[in-house]
Amino acid sequence: MLTRTIPSSGEELPLIGLGTWQAFDVGNREEERAPLRAVLSAFAASGARVIDSSPMYGRAERVLGDLIAELGLRPRLYIATKVWTTGRKSGIDQMEESMRRLRVDHLDLLQVHNLVDARTHLDTLRAWKRDGRVRYIGLTHYTARGAEEIADLLHAEPVDFVQINYGPIEREAERRLFPLTRDRGIAVLANRPLGGDSGRLMKRLSAASLPEWAAEIGCTSWAQLALAFVVSHPAVTCAIPATTRPDHLRDNVRAGAGPLPDQPLRKRIAEAIAQAAG
Repeated sequence: MLTRTIPSSGEELPLIGLGTWQAFDVGNREEERAPLRAVLSAFAASGARVIDSSPMYGRAERVLGDLIAELGLRPRLYIATKVWTTGRKSGIDQMEESMRRLRVDHLDLLQVHNLVDARTHLDTLRAWKRDGRVRYIGLTHYTARGAEEIADLLHAEPVDFVQINYGPIEREAERRLFPLTRDRGIAVLANRPLGGDSGRLMKRLSAASLPEWAAEIGCTSWAQLALAFVVSHPAVTCAIPATTRPDHLRDNVRAGAGPLPDQPLRKRIAEAIAQAAG
């Protein structure tokens, strides 16, 4: 898989990662966890690394931690999660609990979820980074308004990463946030790259024929085409689509193998997806 550099360190990350919202919020039954175990196995086998979660995602952190430990995958993965509460002590307690659920003694990336009490938590995160409990720190949001709010905060609060919604039909981050992250040397995780409507976008696209020109960049599905659009933006470090299906996982990661579309083809992709989605 192609990689992109984290500006603050020079570390390389594969272009396609894995989100856990909804997908990993399951119980203890084997029939619930077996597909996710297969997803994680296929994910690691592909060479992908970045997995993102949050205490907001119900049982996702615990399920993820259990399965990673069961499969012995921790050394091969880049694990990110978030803090989503108010107050310094509450934030510390929540982050400690996240580490217990994920079964880790340090995190690769810890982010302030949806900017909730961001300045308070960033003070804690900087201390944790100095102490080696977290390698990178960041800010997240999932709305069009959030891109502007993150951009405002970045002028006063330096971070390693931002995570924002971005895809062919959610492009607000291009206006102000992406130029700023590139100027400041900040990595970007793209959430909701296949749409934030619980799969409805992909279902609508599946009813339309894939354009013949998709083959120019080796894309054989609408998901690959959408992900190629996302990761071809030079500001994006990694896209993190969620899935519960190993076949979808294997389809998604192929988008990170390249070649990536140039600007004229990116325009065609966005237009084709908008038209097919109605």
